[in-house]
Amino acid sequence: MPFKFEKLAIPDVILVQPRVFPDDRGFFLEVFKSSDFKAVGIKDPFVQVNHSQSGKGVLRGLHYQIGASAQGKLVRCVRGEIYDVAVDIRRGSPWFGQLVSQTLSEDNKTMIYVPVGFAHGFCVVSDTAEIEYSCTREYDSRAERGIIWNDPDLNIAWPLKNPLVSPKDSILPFLKNADNSFVYHSK
Repeated sequence: MPFKFEKLAIPDVILVQPRVFPDDRGFFLEVFKSSDFKAVGIKDPFVQVNHSQSGKGVLRGLHYQIGASAQGKLVRCVRGEIYDVAVDIRRGSPWFGQLVSQTLSEDNKTMIYVPVGFAHGFCVVSDTAEIEYSCTREYDSRAERGIIWNDPDLNIAWPLKNPLVSPKDSILPFLKNADNSFVYHSK
């Protein structure tokens, strides 16, 4: 299997470490293989791939989509380094309001699968970073929602004190006031 999958402290969030094949020309790795992902429970197909670039100190998030447009995401940093966060926002979940975080970088080539029912965000800790994420649903601006990055109830230990946040992200609600219809279903 070309991947190592590791369930994190919130077991629905999965760390994905691809097998890297380096040689004197560079390296090769598989980013996604449907059969391997399905074998660990990641069954929804990826239907949209996004790529963003941000400078040091930029914080994007915490974002999610609701309803039929709710997205699972496979996130990877193809250039630079980011601090990536996934917050469980599924009502009734034993991990509701808890988060997992991971450093993703071009060097470690680690990816993280963030399932439906989680808010996602990241901040750039290198001079610049490029992030690519595959989504299980197409983006729908009408379904876009979010939670403020510095919600005191979440107490996220962002590695930056004064990040650069978009005007839209700076006015997002606290988790307790967020538009959220996700419900936890035990497996």
